[in-house]
Amino acid sequence: MKLKTTGDLALIKKMNTAIVLEAIIKHAPLSRAQISERTGLNKATVSSLVQDLIDNHLVFENGPGESSGGRKPVMLLFNGQAGHAIGIDLGVNYMRGVLSDLQGTVISERQLSFKKREQDFALNQLIAFIEELASQAPSSHYGLIGIGVGAPGIVDDKGAILFAPNLEWQQVELQQMLEARFQLPVTIDNEANAGAQGEQKYGAGRGIANQIYVSVGIGIGTGIILNKELYKGASGFSGELGHLSIEYGGKPCRCGNQGCWELYASENALLEQAEPLGFETLEELLAAAEAGNNEVQALFYAIGEYLGVGISNIVNVFNPNVVIIGNRMSRAQMWLEEAIHASIARRTLSYHREKLQILFAELQDQSAVRGAAYYAISTFFAKVKSGQSVLKL
Repeated sequence: MKLKTTGDLALIKKMNTAIVLEAIIKHAPLSRAQISERTGLNKATVSSLVQDLIDNHLVFENGPGESSGGRKPVMLLFNGQAGHAIGIDLGVNYMRGVLSDLQGTVISERQLSFKKREQDFALNQLIAFIEELASQAPSSHYGLIGIGVGAPGIVDDKGAILFAPNLEWQQVELQQMLEARFQLPVTIDNEANAGAQGEQKYGAGRGIANQIYVSVGIGIGTGIILNKELYKGASGFSGELGHLSIEYGGKPCRCGNQGCWELYASENALLEQAEPLGFETLEELLAAAEAGNNEVQALFYAIGEYLGVGISNIVNVFNPNVVIIGNRMSRAQMWLEEAIHASIARRTLSYHREKLQILFAELQDQSAVRGAAYYAISTFFAKVKSGQSVLKL
């Protein structure tokens, strides 16, 4: 069949370029012949597209590979150092940031703790924080390609934080503000969604189709991945399972509800219960538990039981392969795990438990910041694969 316009040819070239680049990113080192075999594209087409990718600094030749008879093939690798991304985990009482290459490898990282929650103060801190990470970016062909931010609370599809009860923020146009300031693409998502993406891409969730990431920090959020895709719901606001009601007429929550799960199973809940014992931070409590303090270990066990209550509801609803517990409280695995498993065993349907795994985040408290950097990287690749400005096809 004859193509109607040159536009059709250009579209096919963009699609084929995306296929070739994806093969190299996922399976390198590959030769041109191996790419042809994997993709079904003819060798001449592959050779032309590979040259475009080399000219655009996204692929490079890495010397000869093994020969199966005849000349040794030239092997191709993805050039992860062609650009850099910034990922930010914006917490209630901390900021965590990474500078990564295009493969997600961390080049530099920073962390900042603070107690003030005033919006202007936090935003000024955030801008200075990003500037510091940007200043550490090595020279590269594409430079900084974008910024990803995971934030606690409800985030809309335009990157505005609509409601973050633990930060006491409402209607903050964060994406618009950061794009104007840095002149870079910015992606904002809920922190738990970013954590789910981080664990799926780089951590305990690799290759698992159905997984729920439970971010346990000052509050609790969840990132839901079903059939390997992040589930965001009809309005894009899914995952606020920290506000499941687990006690009718229970403690009042900043969200306006009562008896929310996060009031009983979060870092904040732990700190409230630890105050009479003279402890003020999670780090102090972890050290005390490590030193054998029975009272502190009992506090962690009680929090673990309440974590198990909420996780049981999640398991009975979603029947996931895996529940991954992440963020700051994942550091207390040793003192939480037994209580979580005992609580889940009492409260879930046996059929739902058969293939269930409860894991702690492989990236520990870095899941969200790595996922945020991945958002920036994936936005860049989406442009590459659609033939937008980054590639001259």
